[in-house]
Amino acid sequence: MTHAFYVYASYGFAALVTIAVTGWTWADGRARRRELAALEAAGIRRRSARPKDSVGNGE
Repeated sequence: MTHAFYVYASYGFAALVTIAVTGWTWADGRARRRELAALEAAGIRRRSARPKDSVGNGE
């Protein structure tokens, strides 16, 4: 085995890990968006989606 083999194997492993983490993050983001859509369809709203006039009125 040569030095180049270890270098290329390390780069390959790093690329696979990067692709796996990117894919996992993308899939998890899609799942969270689906969950949020289901909650909003059920009538549960985000606090950040409150009307402007109710923000800061002491409630």
